[in-house]
Amino acid sequence: MMPTLVLAGTPVTRQVFQDIGGVGKAIFYVLGTAAILIFFYGMWQRVRKYRRGRPAGRWVVIREALRGRGRTGSAGALGRPDTRTVGTLASNKTIGRGDRATGIAHFFIFWGFIVAFAATVILTIDVDIVRNVTNLLFGHEDSFFHGTFFIIYTFVVDTMGFAFLVSLVYMAVRRGVRRPWRLNYARAHKPEDGYDRSRLVAGDWLFLGLLIAILVTAYLLTGLRILSQGMPWFTELSPFGRLVAEAFATAGMTPAQAASVHTVMWWVHASLALTFVAYIPYSKAMHMLLDMVNLLATDRGATPNLPKPAEDKAGYQQISDFTWKELLDLDACTKCGRCHEVCPARAAGAPLSPRDLILDLRQWVDTTAGGLTLLDREGRPGATGPLAPADSSRIAGTVVSERTLWSCTTCMHCVEVCPVGIEHVSTIVQLRRSLVDEGAMDPTLQTALQNLATQGNSFGKSSRMRARWTKGLDFQIPDARKVPVKYLWFVGDYASFDDRLQENSRLLATILHQAGVSFGILYDGERNAGNDVRRVGEEGLFERLAEQNIEALAGAQFEEIFTTDPHSLNTLRNEYPERGASYKVWHYTELLAHLLETGALAVRPLGYRVTYHDPCYLARYNGVTQAPRRVLAALGCELVEMPRNGINTFCCGAGGGRIWMDDSFLAERPSENRIREAVALDVSEFVVACPKDVTMYTDAAKTTGHSDALAVRDITLLVAEALVEPAAPQAAEVTV
Repeated sequence: MMPTLVLAGTPVTRQVFQDIGGVGKAIFYVLGTAAILIFFYGMWQRVRKYRRGRPAGRWVVIREALRGRGRTGSAGALGRPDTRTVGTLASNKTIGRGDRATGIAHFFIFWGFIVAFAATVILTIDVDIVRNVTNLLFGHEDSFFHGTFFIIYTFVVDTMGFAFLVSLVYMAVRRGVRRPWRLNYARAHKPEDGYDRSRLVAGDWLFLGLLIAILVTAYLLTGLRILSQGMPWFTELSPFGRLVAEAFATAGMTPAQAASVHTVMWWVHASLALTFVAYIPYSKAMHMLLDMVNLLATDRGATPNLPKPAEDKAGYQQISDFTWKELLDLDACTKCGRCHEVCPARAAGAPLSPRDLILDLRQWVDTTAGGLTLLDREGRPGATGPLAPADSSRIAGTVVSERTLWSCTTCMHCVEVCPVGIEHVSTIVQLRRSLVDEGAMDPTLQTALQNLATQGNSFGKSSRMRARWTKGLDFQIPDARKVPVKYLWFVGDYASFDDRLQENSRLLATILHQAGVSFGILYDGERNAGNDVRRVGEEGLFERLAEQNIEALAGAQFEEIFTTDPHSLNTLRNEYPERGASYKVWHYTELLAHLLETGALAVRPLGYRVTYHDPCYLARYNGVTQAPRRVLAALGCELVEMPRNGINTFCCGAGGGRIWMDDSFLAERPSENRIREAVALDVSEFVVACPKDVTMYTDAAKTTGHSDALAVRDITLLVAEALVEPAAPQAAEVTV
């Protein structure tokens, strides 16, 4: 007989297998064993698939995350580490960012599931281990599942289970009634032979429905048990189960009837629970296990500093080319649609959706690896896209179309908003590398790469012309290879060669000269930094450009670097250090903000009503969002923020080499979309802080018919306009 703590004459415990009997108990254990075996077989298949991937170098990241620390890097400027920590997982912050209600609901789903799992483990330990061991050793069963422990257990499980259920119902209403646009699974790219994603929808509802059914039957079971036991006092500490019991009693059910129905409900609940356990590895439910690992292994620094190609490989051609982290990324996707919603390529009418890309690769990898995903699959009449033959060696172009891959602007917004730590951009670049190796690219892109290879710039002009823009100045900019300077100005291609931008460069040089800033340039020693070259997928050319620049930097005499181009900033700051060139690198707006705030530049208030566009490579990649705003504040401008600003900025469409490619197929260029957003704010100035942005948005203002009402201006022009007189040169010597 099980010893129990008796309070007020009532045993404070409950039977685990009430009215099930010995035969029923044996049947349950057989079914439970079968469900567990099916579960572990599916898990083994998943692990076997991940083991086919290359090493990812993420174990250091995981260890740091488990210790509660994140490695600092470019994302550190954003006020958070590059890696996700255990605390991040526990709080569900990645889910709630940008969608608070969903984040709260998911928090209770996450912890409700953890509590339910822990409750099951506790019962297993008590019933299958403690009782059997004590009976074997001492001749009688002992148990800890009674008294105070039982009361606390019951209260926690009951209340958390109810929060779990309410949150699931909210998610069901959200998906079935509110229907947010991003949960629509329509593809960005419509295959000519059609496609069917109804099974993806069915898989979502089956996952959600099973969990709701398990919890509903659990509360029905609890209510029936409480009523059949005569409503003992301590069941008041199971408030929601007690409420169900009182509802049954009000409806006229007797304790005897409750006991009869309880047995049936017990089997219904047990069957649902065991079915769910067996179903997990073959369904969307798998994300409950994978996402925790994927978040811990996520390194946001892997996008600003792209991983190198696989050894002796030019891009990805088979499963073994992927790293285990990239294969895990594919399975971690929950189809939440956040990346789909923010993607500038998708918004422009391009065939790219980060969500579709991940789902296509997942389905193809699963098919190739012999996976058994039951419903989370797309159907097509022919063997195209994710249904391409398993032995297909051309992932880029066959599984994922060439145009889809070339549509990416590498803006990193998909990576930023992904709640489960998927790193889309690096996978896209790895696939692009195989296209570059085949020569499968736009002729305009090929021309730009040839110019970069022969002249070191995308314009195809002689390196001797790189500093020609300085000829209009009334002073000589020092050559940092010959004269020691505090700052080396890495000017960049567009600020050096584009006729529309050279005046901006001269104005910036004049402002810095008047403020007494010690700066110089590399003249013909500078080459394109290689940021976009690398993101196009031309790794060899990137390495050559990097080597040439690093050699030039080593021969110059300077303390720190600043650059006009956010793309150059990213590569100089994040990709050159591991190649032996580690310097403090600033964006020119950071330097201007410092000069204005220290009095090195005296300005008058402009009083303009302006909006400001955050460049992706400045804000999202490198966390520089406040410096430009500090400049505008110092100039006395009224800043009206666009809805998409800061690290949630919208892309101009130039990144990832897109500025060198044909965009005539787009329904609306991202830059045009952005101009329309700015026009709605009733501002006079559209302020930018990137040379590429000047060209992209000046053209967009013209094509949308808003060039007269909205002036696209580099922030340098505003500083120059507001400048009153040079201040004391020594003020500029304070460290930024």
